[in-house]
Amino acid sequence: MRHVGRHAWMAAGLFFVALGTIGIFLPVMPTVVFYLLAAWCFGKSHPAWAERLYNHPTHGHHLRAWRDRRAISRKGKVSAILAMSASVPFTGFTVGWPWVLIPAGVLLVIGPWIWTRAE
Repeated sequence: MRHVGRHAWMAAGLFFVALGTIGIFLPVMPTVVFYLLAAWCFGKSHPAWAERLYNHPTHGHHLRAWRDRRAISRKGKVSAILAMSASVPFTGFTVGWPWVLIPAGVLLVIGPWIWTRAE
């Protein structure tokens, strides 16, 4: 049974790596958040793969900062809050009421939490 769990964690890790990689090319998708989830999943299934993410030349320092200090860089905070802020009018113009309340609620709840993390 433990073997099945390890495969499930591995599959989840690969799924999150795929989403994070899509986020490199699509500005509305986060990258580091999905890589953090992937590293966590790989930590439960294949720790060497988690280390590869933590040592990634571009995103590794963000992943290590979160793992070690629960820190988000100032640039990361600003980027996240700007992206969430932009999603409110985008959602309002594309799908309208009441769907615009979803990104607005996420911004109001998650935005301050992100801003108060260590740098």
